[in-house]
Amino acid sequence: MKQKLAIIALLALLAALAAACGGGGEPAAEVLAADAAEAADARAVDFVATNFRFDQDEYRVERGEAVKFTLVNEEGLHALSIKGFGVELRDGESVVVIPQKAGTYEILCTLPCGSGHSSMRAKLIVE
Repeated sequence: MKQKLAIIALLALLAALAAACGGGGEPAAEVLAADAAEAADARAVDFVATNFRFDQDEYRVERGEAVKFTLVNEEGLHALSIKGFGVELRDGESVVVIPQKAGTYEILCTLPCGSGHSSMRAKLIVE
């Protein structure tokens, strides 16, 4: 009986953890997914990653502008996340979004890439 209760408790804990970590796939409130016409006219912004840094410290885009973000790994293997945008990219992946809220957002490498990983950050500035 105790073993069954322990198993039920463990399963409930795992279900709660899975729900808390769920990706959801929904864009953050700050961005809208672009439709096909907007995506075709989107401004391209490449995040070029080398070992322990992005090619720019800051990337600037306009609020309301369709933007195609792409991660390009030139050296090493990296992934990125834009906090507050719900955008996560791996090497070669792209996403087209329309930022709705001006502000400064943190870009960080989300794939442990070596000793300098924790300093691999940049900023996205939406004007």
